[in-house]
Amino acid sequence: MSFDQSVLDSAVGDRTPWLIDVVTVVTQSGGTVAAWIVSTVLTTALLLQGRRREAVLVAGAMLSGLAVMTTLKNLFERQRPPLPDRLVEISSFSFPSGHAMMTAILASVLVAVTLRVVLVGHARIALVFLLVLYTLAVGLSRVYLAAHWMTDVLAGWAFGALWAAFWILLTRTRPRRAVTSSEI
Repeated sequence: MSFDQSVLDSAVGDRTPWLIDVVTVVTQSGGTVAAWIVSTVLTTALLLQGRRREAVLVAGAMLSGLAVMTTLKNLFERQRPPLPDRLVEISSFSFPSGHAMMTAILASVLVAVTLRVVLVGHARIALVFLLVLYTLAVGLSRVYLAAHWMTDVLAGWAFGALWAAFWILLTRTRPRRAVTSSEI
């Protein structure tokens, strides 16, 4: 039995009606609509505060991340877990998990923005912990509902973190170079 199949069988075997309801809420909170609402509100708030670089980070990472995720899904064309186990109706391909990838991108850029402009000390640590926990919960919810294989979710997290890192580096503040007397 494959890794993906054994993880799916374990998830299906652990299902209970109340947990299915909780996990469905978690998975919906990491869906397209929720991610775009959060990223749009955050981008707008950053622009209103004059934080153009951070607004570009959020909007650029999310918009281009969607394009990368869609391209990867169409490139791999992996089928989703079978319908008797799948509790959500989805017509797109499975690899990588869009929920896992987009929440990983959003959480990563939120951490970067927070570290750049907002919180200090313990509040930073708490926010980072909560964002990581949220991303893990959304990804695992996709496996529990059999919307994805576990490797789809692992790949989504990896691609999302890498894509966010690219944008974080792209939008970082470069240290100013000292001007020497020979350049004057």
